[in-house]
Amino acid sequence: MSARRICEGRVVIVTGAGRGLGRAHALAYAAEGARVVVNDLGVGLDGAPGPDSPAARVAAEIRAAGGEAVAHGGDIATTEGAASLVRTALETYGRLDTLVNNAGFLRDRMLVNLDEDDWDAVLRVHLKGHFLPLNHVAAHWRAEAKAGRTPVARVVNTSSGAGLLGSVGQGNYSAAKAGIVGLTLVAAAELGRYGVQVNAIAPAARTRMTEHAFAETMAAPDGGFDAMAPENVSPLVVWLGSAASAGVSGRVFETEGGRITVMEGWRPGPTADKGARWTPAEAGEAALKLLAEAEPPRPVYGAG
Repeated sequence: MSARRICEGRVVIVTGAGRGLGRAHALAYAAEGARVVVNDLGVGLDGAPGPDSPAARVAAEIRAAGGEAVAHGGDIATTEGAASLVRTALETYGRLDTLVNNAGFLRDRMLVNLDEDDWDAVLRVHLKGHFLPLNHVAAHWRAEAKAGRTPVARVVNTSSGAGLLGSVGQGNYSAAKAGIVGLTLVAAAELGRYGVQVNAIAPAARTRMTEHAFAETMAAPDGGFDAMAPENVSPLVVWLGSAASAGVSGRVFETEGGRITVMEGWRPGPTADKGARWTPAEAGEAALKLLAEAEPPRPVYGAG
């Protein structure tokens, strides 16, 4: 007798699922029995409209393999786009169990060359594009819980090492990805009472967004393990989006190749308390002593 697939019967939304990590996630969920809403606006790497519909291609790929999927081409960084995404899941499959927030693009610039449009565009698609779908699925799941149908709901957000450590030339992207971590922690705390678990991943994989960074690892050795394949990230994402991850919420996982790391965020380090107000000179002297006792920070990506 074959083992039950880990997401059998669940309905899963994956944003930015037309290519790269999102496509890998959508296919992996379908392989584990999920019915998948494949969202992708169909844009270029810089956010400009594209000529095709990658969401439809991925949905067709899932159906050709015997799975169930529907394409959604709306802009999830708008209220209507996010609302229609949730409606698509409910009207097509009658339920919604998991949201994977993955959509994004890059406009890399050094800070002195980063203009307002580049800042707004990246914050919009990454951070607002996480908030609005999360906002709409949370409202649905809260209503379900209040109606006595508490869901076994999951959200998997997509941060980045750039959001945890910073990345030279990516001030906008790093800020957006750091914001996603904060949003994840708040959502996990607020939504747990409604049966919703919220976690984030910080993946490293070869996609359109990272092909230059991973130029030296574009292909695996003949017959070898391709550590940068986006498919390596998806198993953890599928598990986090399944009922099997019960009790795991408010966590950030770094994942790359065959490695999974639980990331531990800001925690109190060395502390000094005078019990009264410091003078600037005293505060500086105390700060230097504390820094000498503290663990050195990990370097920003691309620094040095």
